Amino acid sequence: MTLATPPTTARSESIPGWIALLVAVTALAFASAALGVSLVSGSSGRPAAMMGGGNGMMGGNGMMGSGNGMMGGNEAWGAVGVQPGQTGFVAGTAAAPRVIRVTAGPGLVFSPAAISVARGETVTFVITTMGPVTHEFMVGPADAVAADAPGTPEIADIGMMETKSLTFTFDGAGPYAFACHAAGHYEAGMRGTITVLPA
Repeated sequence: MTLATPPTTARSESIPGWIALLVAVTALAFASAALGVSLVSGSSGRPAAMMGGGNGMMGGNGMMGSGNGMMGGNEAWGAVGVQPGQTGFVAGTAAAPRVIRVTAGPGLVFSPAAISVARGETVTFVITTMGPVTHEFMVGPADAVAADAPGTPEIADIGMMETKSLTFTFDGAGPYAFACHAAGHYEAGMRGTITVLPA
């Protein structure tokens, strides 16, 4: 007697398209974050590693770190070294501007929202958009910024994880301000103040 074996069928083990898309989007998000961290770390002169405990993206002095990281630590994101009014402060000049890093977003906020400068100081603002919304950065006399006056220095179209810079000299007594005038952003409160301290 011969036993019949049941026919075998080939089973397809393909990955559903939505899983492949999810993996691709996640990889893109990590790559964008790593690029942003390398740009920020590169300008500070410190080495960085994606997940490292030292200056890595997730630890130490990195983006999420407990040291001098963007999301926590000993310094505010826009604070770099000694600030105006503190002993040892050196004001930025046209030849060597002081760099102040500002994040636009996530959401309709700037961080920091309040900045101090010395009268006559030249500052380079380095603006990075954190999130999918495109922003702009305008800086100057508070009344001109509030009115979105033509000729007021600004950077337009700062896209997601994009960094652009603008250099400005605070040669008056103020008041000064900065803002985003992309549609509805200023009205939602996306603005900040700049306090001018004696040199």
